[in-house]
Amino acid sequence: MAFPQTRLRRFRKTPNLRRIVRETRFTPDNLALPLFACPGHGVANAISSMPGVYQHSVDRLVETAKEAFAEGIRTVLLFGIPESKDAVGSSSWSPDGIVQRALRALTAEVPGLIKVADVCFCEYTDHGHCGVLLGAEVDNDATVENLARQSVSLAEAGADVIAPSDMMDGRVGAIRQALDAAGFANTPILSYAVKFASGFYGPFREAAESAPKFGDRRAYQMDPANGREAMREAALDVEEGADMLMVKPALPYLDILAGLRQRFDLPLAAYHVSGEYAMLKAAGERGWIDYDRVLMETLVAIRRAGADLIFTYAAREAARLLAAGWVE
Repeated sequence: MAFPQTRLRRFRKTPNLRRIVRETRFTPDNLALPLFACPGHGVANAISSMPGVYQHSVDRLVETAKEAFAEGIRTVLLFGIPESKDAVGSSSWSPDGIVQRALRALTAEVPGLIKVADVCFCEYTDHGHCGVLLGAEVDNDATVENLARQSVSLAEAGADVIAPSDMMDGRVGAIRQALDAAGFANTPILSYAVKFASGFYGPFREAAESAPKFGDRRAYQMDPANGREAMREAALDVEEGADMLMVKPALPYLDILAGLRQRFDLPLAAYHVSGEYAMLKAAGERGWIDYDRVLMETLVAIRRAGADLIFTYAAREAARLLAAGWVE
């Protein structure tokens, strides 16, 4: 039987041959590590549903960031667990808020680290929803005003990037206007432009202590069935001044990420969220999968779909594997 001259297996023969024709390049620069800041000193509260993830007091968070930076992780994403909560989440814009303290400490102790500050209210409100309530619903416009206040406060404390994750309409434009007026015209906005109402967020709500006290977030986060609407969400954020777009979660929405890559020239991020991470950990611990291999396959898939930056709780593990010369 005659074979064609083209044999695609020729460049699959060895690891080095596979390396030189690899289409998707993946380095620690593509990784960002989420961190949870909590009150106290010397605190490291383990998150039961997310092995290896902790709520850290500011001093411990700084040490973790230093270690991650030494491993090649140049970007962190900050969430806060405040000392107290109220109906509007006012501690989120306090100059002495937990994330503000963490930002100042990281600026002083880890020079060169890129500090992305999540902007939302679910961790800060006593009801667990992402904004100001009007009855049982989140008031979009009142929440947007507070998002702008929070964003300016975080920029003043040293945030390099402002990342609104609330999914209120019009918030990117309001935040851009507020930052510019406060002297932060050069602070970029990474918009969680396409954030779906997902069941994959469960472990995060333990970590951030942010579960809603009633109802759910389907009235403001996106319907998982909608792809065209995702493009509209992203387009509106671009018009309002977003500098980078996020898709969250990552793996169930790779089609959305790839669609954004084809349509927009902005840098793109994807969030490999808590439930995605927890599933890999659980299967790995039970011996059902080769954890390292499946983790890297997962992150490469997200990168291949178009993400320039991947937020993942496994960022340090991935960086170590890359440093050790990982080749699939």
